[in-house]
Parts: sequence; C-alpha cells; structure tokens
Amino acid sequence: MTKANVWQDEYWLPVLQLFLSKPIGVKPTYSHAMVALGSELHVHPQILKARMEQIASLSTPRLERYWKQYSENPHRLARAVRLWREMRGFGAADAFYEGVAIQESFEKDFRPLEENQQLTPAALILTLDLYFRLVPSTMVAETPEVVELGRLLKVKPKLICEILHIFQLCDPYLNRNEISLSPLLLPCQNIWQRFSESQTEQLAAFANELKDYFKS
Repeated sequence: MTKANVWQDEYWLPVLQLFLSKPIGVKPTYSHAMVALGSELHVHPQILKARMEQIASLSTPRLERYWKQYSENPHRLARAVRLWREMRGFGAADAFYEGVAIQESFEKDFRPLEENQQLTPAALILTLDLYFRLVPSTMVAETPEVVELGRLLKVKPKLICEILHIFQLCDPYLNRNEISLSPLLLPCQNIWQRFSESQTEQLAAFANELKDYFKS
C-alpha cells in the first residue's frame, strides 16, 4: 500500500507559519526550513513554494480567512499548528503509518550517506557542479573554489578533492582506468548517472538552489 503525496487543507497552517517566520515572505525552495517541512509533509519544496506564493497573493477566500485569523496573532497560529501535529496520526504519525510505504523523492537527497555521515546526495550534487567548472589540474585542496565549497558543506577540502577524483573516474571523456576503493564510489556513480544526460546549465541552476539548504 502506498501513501500518496496528496495536499491536505490542514497543511496550510504550517506553511503559513513558515511564511510568517522572519524574514516574512516566500522562502527559498531548498532552504533548510522548507526541506524540513517538506519532509514532514512528504510534499516537495517546490510545491510548498507555490503554496507560499498563493499566500503572498491571497489568491483564495480560504487564504484570506487564514490571513485575517492568524497573520497578526502568531501565538494563535502556533497553537493551531501544535494541535495539528498532535492530531496527526492520533499524536503518533510514524506509528499510524507503520507498514505503509511512503512515496519519497527529494527527501533522500538530504539524508546522510551510509558511507560517510558528513555527506548527503545534495552535497555530492554540489560537488558535481563544481567538477564541471574546474579542470583536473585544479581539483586540489588549495583551489579557492574547493575551499569555498568545503566551507559551505562544513567538510575539509581534502574530502571535496576525493569526491572530485571519483567523478574523474566516472567521466568517460577522461577514460581513466584507475580502480577506486573509496566507499564513496557507488554514491558518486549514482549521482553521475543521475545527471549524466543533464545540461550543465540545468545542473548549475539546481545546485545554486541547493546551496540555500547549506547556508541556512
């Protein structure tokens, strides 16, 4: 049995609460808070952003009512959201859905890798974007872009270089015949295959959005 990712009217409450958090307004798609709420609701952050844009324009009578009821009373909204969370799954949503398969998509990109808890698939995506903006001779720990990415991901530049080297082994244009024993080989291969047919511009745009998650 599969639990579909269906929008429910009750979801407006936590989305409105996030919209009203400072700075008030539509939040970046992959900000940490958007990813966290999307994971809780099993709703893609892109959909949450679209809902926030509806809130910003008060596009429906329902939203106008919510706005009048809660926009000037954050404590009332907080109570409503807290009650909603308590009522989900009769106060135990995980237990309520035990044994029910949940469709997941973006959530997996933000979970730590089994092979290295410091990294997530999202971090590998950012490193792949960097790979296409460097040449092999600059994929070293001293390169400013490598240092900057390591700082963003809160890992040492040496680890970024290890990932970049693995991507070199994945790159058919380099035709490297080396064998890597790194536990990160399979996760990197999965990311390479996932984006192998994407335009570098598309990857760059996606990576730029993902940076919001690590900045927040």
